[in-house]
Amino acid sequence: MENKLKIQIWSDIMCPYCYIGKRRIEGALAQFEHKDAVEIEWKSFQLDSNFVASEDDDMVEHLATKYQKDKKWAQEMMDSMTENAKNSGLDFHFEKAVMANSFNAHRLLHLAKKHNLSDELEELLFKAYLTEGENINDLDTLSELGIKAGLEKDEIETVLHSSAYGAAVKQDIEMAQKVGVQGVPFFVFDNKYAVSGAQHVETFVKTLEKVWEEGDFESKITILNSPNEDSCGVDGCN
Repeated sequence: MENKLKIQIWSDIMCPYCYIGKRRIEGALAQFEHKDAVEIEWKSFQLDSNFVASEDDDMVEHLATKYQKDKKWAQEMMDSMTENAKNSGLDFHFEKAVMANSFNAHRLLHLAKKHNLSDELEELLFKAYLTEGENINDLDTLSELGIKAGLEKDEIETVLHSSAYGAAVKQDIEMAQKVGVQGVPFFVFDNKYAVSGAQHVETFVKTLEKVWEEGDFESKITILNSPNEDSCGVDGCN
C-alpha cells in the first residue's frame, strides 16, 4: 500500500483522557510494524466552548456543579483518572490545574499543524495543564510553549493577538458532530474505522493491523467500541 495510514484524533487539552489516549496510541504505534507509514492529524474539540475562568475556580466544585453531582463523586473521578494516568506513565496533578478555555490553545495548535509540529505542541499543552499547573489560556504561557515546540515567536504572536485559525477550530468541531463524536479522545483510522476513548494499547494495535490488512479504504466510519468508554463528553468523564 503506497498511501499513508492516516489517524485523525479529536481531542481537547482540558480532557485528561485525551492525554492518556495520546500515550496509548503512541504505545500501539511502537508495536506496529508499519508505524513509519502512519500519519497522525490532531483535530480540535472543546468540551465547554463557553467556559469563562475565574481566579476562584475549584475543579472539584466545578465538576460537581457542572454535572450535578456531589464533591465526593468529582474527587473520586479525578482520583480514578490520576491512577489511570500512572498506568500510562503520566503524572496528573489536578490540585494544581488552572481551569481555562482551550480555544486559543487550539488556534495555536493549528499553526503548529501548518509546520508539522502538532504532536510536539499537544504534548507540551497537556503537560502544562495536567502536570505543571499552568494556565493554557494565558498568552505568554502559550507563546513560551509554542517556542518550545519549535514555532517562531513572531508568528506565534501574530496568531495569538488576532483571530487567526478560529474558523479552523470551529470547522474541526463541526466535523466532529458530523462524524458522530460524543466524547474525546476520538480516533478515526483512514476515514474507515473509529475508536472512541482512551482504549488499551492492544485495542489500538488490533485496529491498526485491521485497517492495514484490509487496505480498501472507505468513507463510511464504523465505531468499533462503545462511545462512552474512557472519554470525556458534555455529561462528564467515563
